[in-house]
Amino acid sequence: MTDILCREPNTVMRLARLGSMHQSRLSFMRVLTRRLAREGWRFEQTAFDIDETGQGHAIYTAHGPDRSYSLVAFAHDLPPEKRSDRVIAEAWDATFTLYDGVPTDADITRLSQNIPVQEAGRVSGSELSVSRANRSVRLWEHVVSSLASGQQPSAEQIDAVGYLMRTTAVYGSGKLGAADREMIAERPEFRAPFQVEMLSVYLTRWFVTDLVQHMADCRARANGTTAARLAPELARSMGIGNSTGLGMAPFLLNHPVLFNNWVAAREKAIQAVRNIEEAHPDDIALFRSLVERSKMTIADWQSEHPIQIQKLSALRSDADQVTSYLEIQTLAGPKPWDVLYRWAEETLSLEGQEWIASLMLEPYGGLVDGFAEDMSADNTATFRIAGAMTIGDLRKILCDVYAWAIDTNWQTPANKARAWYVSEEKLEPRLGERFEEPIEEYEQPLAPGRDAAMLYQALAHWPDEAQVADFLLRHSEHRHVLRRAQIVGRAPYAEIRDNTISDQVLPIDMLRCKLAFFGATKFDPRSDRWVRICMYGNAPLPTELTAENAEFWVFPELEEGAA
Repeated sequence: MTDILCREPNTVMRLARLGSMHQSRLSFMRVLTRRLAREGWRFEQTAFDIDETGQGHAIYTAHGPDRSYSLVAFAHDLPPEKRSDRVIAEAWDATFTLYDGVPTDADITRLSQNIPVQEAGRVSGSELSVSRANRSVRLWEHVVSSLASGQQPSAEQIDAVGYLMRTTAVYGSGKLGAADREMIAERPEFRAPFQVEMLSVYLTRWFVTDLVQHMADCRARANGTTAARLAPELARSMGIGNSTGLGMAPFLLNHPVLFNNWVAAREKAIQAVRNIEEAHPDDIALFRSLVERSKMTIADWQSEHPIQIQKLSALRSDADQVTSYLEIQTLAGPKPWDVLYRWAEETLSLEGQEWIASLMLEPYGGLVDGFAEDMSADNTATFRIAGAMTIGDLRKILCDVYAWAIDTNWQTPANKARAWYVSEEKLEPRLGERFEEPIEEYEQPLAPGRDAAMLYQALAHWPDEAQVADFLLRHSEHRHVLRRAQIVGRAPYAEIRDNTISDQVLPIDMLRCKLAFFGATKFDPRSDRWVRICMYGNAPLPTELTAENAEFWVFPELEEGAA
């Protein structure tokens, strides 16, 4: 029997499919918790100096085999009128940094003058990330008041929101003066992408549960009573929310090699599982169990956005069809996972197909987890243009990768209706209406399809045997997209194969894709340009983390007696 190949980039790298991806074993949060448990990291709260108004600081330190890292958290008493999830906000309920080591009193004094003001401050190479978060006001008050009155908060209200605080930015890689990626990239614990940010959020969740308990204790004490302790299962059910907007969308376009490595790792993992000749009964049983547990997440997943409502309806129908399929199919035949995948491809929506593709990986950690080691990237090796490449070879790449773009009529207004630019006020990416706003002269090179089509046209009269270097001497305006085409020639999943400036483009597809690789769940678009998610929902708190619970925490536990 022939081996199954990886899925074609022209299939995978379409925005509609990328915008339907789900978390998996290779998602960065789960890569982190597995490592923390495997290596026996130790966690401690080393300071909690917060008053009854909710102002002060706390420190949470994670001790690994070779190094320690400390989340320094600053809590603020924020007036409601100042609370905003927008990037232009200037005050937050809490602000954070992940410190490289254990901070001294002098460090805390320095950080207290800079972290609470975020962009208005500056940090040093000892800080690995800077972040901020706001309370989910109604759920926060419900939990505090319930505990203060001696009662547990409502599980239903907690499930409806999913988090007590949501981050509005988690900055790393040199932002505001923090350590550059190159300074820490070779540390084993940070070799996989975004492990600094994931560790920061993981410790932030611990701080938030401590803070809400502290505020309940203070309120009860003022009333002469004793607050209830938040039940561990309720604390565990709450993650950290995140509000993500357009600022994140261009990341996938601006980091083509890194993006390729993320997608390639997942695709190689899917390929490896599809090529398994026979499934062990234990693996089949685990898969069936996780399907049922995942269906609980799908049932609880709520959104008010029309696009996501439609996708959720399709996914719930898909889940029912998967259940019916598994009632008939035993997964005991040859190459059962390939058979399942091909059935999903023919039967389910894109959302359902990607759900199954991720779930198939779950029983096979020993086979697929190693792919996470290849998900980071050093862009310098691919930055130099290969001037000796022939025009003929370049033309072949363009025809393979950008065929859709070459066939697009770029004179049609609808096909170039939007333009990406950077706002003057916050230096954040924005997507504007090309024919309604005076933004075209500020356009960023975030339309590789259009630019590749222009390059293809410019090559029309160049002979195949000519060299790229000669072409660029005369047409340097095509340099950026020519470099990009050469990168995709070596990194097949580096390019989104869709129009990123059409009147139909949905930036939330790019956001969803990136956040799924983070490990986010319960995507809730608030428009086509920003989305709310939940991170680390159901995850064990650091003090509870073991090798046994570090694996499948993302899936809710089935009730006793459930299938």
